[in-house]
Amino acid sequence: MKKALPMPNTPDAAPPADSAEPTKRSAARSRTKSAATPAVEPVPHTIGLPKRPRPARKDAAGGRLDMARRIVALAEDKKAADILLLDLEGLTTLADAFVICSGGSERQLESIADGIVRGMRAEGIRPIGTEGLPASHWILVDFGDVIVHIFTPPERDYYGLEKHWSEAKAVLRVQ
Repeated sequence: MKKALPMPNTPDAAPPADSAEPTKRSAARSRTKSAATPAVEPVPHTIGLPKRPRPARKDAAGGRLDMARRIVALAEDKKAADILLLDLEGLTTLADAFVICSGGSERQLESIADGIVRGMRAEGIRPIGTEGLPASHWILVDFGDVIVHIFTPPERDYYGLEKHWSEAKAVLRVQ
């Protein structure tokens, strides 16, 4: 049978006054009082989100779309259809470019996304994140400066990213 624990505010909860043995609490209190307390420095707070790693740019004009062009080539290697490269400069701070492409099946969507990620990793550029599954018919791969959208044709027509970003300059289109 278990022994009942004394209630905190009852007389038998406190040790007897003539007890020579210190309790665990009193021993811990005496240790903290005698130990020197170091001065605690405040932790500096940063404002906003942490900086995202960005690949080095050669120059503002030609170098900023080089990564996007490389992604287009990798998508083309995996037989992506209707590849579109949109330059988003001046329209948003979300990204510098969108690469939008289509795949004919769930297996091809996965192959295109995997081919792009592996090809960019071989060049030392890792994606910040990947969202969606082939079963959802839309996979998004975020490289920071470039966001890649891989759709099946019906979902691409339904969401109409080209229409939503109609002010963006179409740099490259591969049919």
